Amino acid sequence: MIQIKRALISVSDKSGILELAKVLNKFGVEILSTGGTAKLFRDNNIPVKEVSEYTGFPEMIDGRVKTLHPMIHGGLLALRKNQEHMRTIEKHGIGLIDMVVVNLYPFEKTTQKPGVEIEEVIENIDIGGPSMLRSAAKNHQSVAVICNPERYKTVIEALEKNNGALPEELLRDLAIEVFGRTSSYDAAINKYLNNYFSNKNEKSELPQELSLTFKKIQELRYGENPHQKAAFYKEVGKSRGLICAKQLQGKELSFNNILDLNSALELVKEFSRPAAVIVKHNNPCGVAEDKALELAFVNAWKCDKLSAFGGIVALNRKMDRKTAIAIIKSGFLECIIAPGFENGVIEMFREKKNLRLLELPDFAQVDEAEFKRVSGGMLLQGKDLLTLDENKLKVVTKKKPTKIQMESLIFAWKVAKHVKSNAIVFTKGTKTIGIGAGQMSRVDSVTIAVKKSGKLSQGACMASDAFFPKEDALINAAKSGIKAVIHPGGSIADETIIKAADKYKLAMVTTGIRHFRH
Repeated sequence: MIQIKRALISVSDKSGILELAKVLNKFGVEILSTGGTAKLFRDNNIPVKEVSEYTGFPEMIDGRVKTLHPMIHGGLLALRKNQEHMRTIEKHGIGLIDMVVVNLYPFEKTTQKPGVEIEEVIENIDIGGPSMLRSAAKNHQSVAVICNPERYKTVIEALEKNNGALPEELLRDLAIEVFGRTSSYDAAINKYLNNYFSNKNEKSELPQELSLTFKKIQELRYGENPHQKAAFYKEVGKSRGLICAKQLQGKELSFNNILDLNSALELVKEFSRPAAVIVKHNNPCGVAEDKALELAFVNAWKCDKLSAFGGIVALNRKMDRKTAIAIIKSGFLECIIAPGFENGVIEMFREKKNLRLLELPDFAQVDEAEFKRVSGGMLLQGKDLLTLDENKLKVVTKKKPTKIQMESLIFAWKVAKHVKSNAIVFTKGTKTIGIGAGQMSRVDSVTIAVKKSGKLSQGACMASDAFFPKEDALINAAKSGIKAVIHPGGSIADETIIKAADKYKLAMVTTGIRHFRH
């Protein structure tokens, strides 16, 4: 237990700080502060001494130097039980500081501002704040250190309970949080500056060293299976993406729900017209784009009603009443995510208490690196944001696709990009009718798509995420009724594939782009 006698408070986020300062003042704690924080205390009749008065040195260099002084760091770092330390600080007239309350300049928030200039970003790199936090945290057996406003309530309760003192267990917890915060802060600076200057130098290399910081926002019941522990984490400094979705009703999200929601969300972003995506086990089982959201959902659901049972739905428009009615009629679903819900729509789902409804107004594409964990390491790659340039599509067969077929092929290609390899997608118009996913053989993926589509495959279009190494899968598709095909091309067997397509009177288009998804 340590008694708090002197506290240094300097915060950029001033929420809740007055309540803490008033309690400290009640227990006779001397408060040191700087700039705006000191003014806030004076305006609220809380006694405060400016750090510049305490150290005998003014703030200088446009405020860049405030607390970097032996009077501050000596008072924080001195070991109370070390007689040599105590003689040294007494010799130099350095007083002990028992508490530091600092939250850092808003670097991460600043970098998110549209059009922010590098000069403003640099000025929001805190120097004195992290230095004080780390000094106090290093000496946490004697100094309380608080970097998170959410901790004020706990600290106030402990002060009240212990008559102005704080227990060792709380001091340890606060110190651990500080080292996590300063680590994530430095990582954010490293990441931003590395990206900024790499872009300026037109470099494409990935970072030599990689620091990632995430904050746990939710404990999950379990992971992919009940015997696996799991939690949901937010990347520090990120303010876009699925992590920002608001759950409006339903059971707590599961590990698998979150994975499927992300897959559904990323696919539905591909479309500009009203679209619906249904995902099951991280693969789309139905996708459609139409003039009305209701029609898009119905067509997506019809693609594979059996697989859609218990699926995850993503919509790229606010859900209206007609779409809600169609969804309710379709049967059991796990989750629905949309940019919004029209008035009265949420109430329509009240009886489906377990159905999770999520709202995410910002459906913008987020350009961020993708990571895959492997034993002892990690793989990093840029996000697959490459889209088709329709002017560069190459018709390689004697027969050319019609305008309607070309529209359907492009739609199928967008879907195939989000289907696990080997991926085969059958479409009619802008709706899927059969999807073959995740097979070791492309022939098997075609077989599954044929089975799923049934008679609908007559006159349909097909997309393949990678080239055909042999003509067998293509011939199977042609025999099922497929009339137009889109694939990357580029195989040594291309000439054989094209001859097979001509033989079966297929129209074939190559993209020069591959979209493997492991």
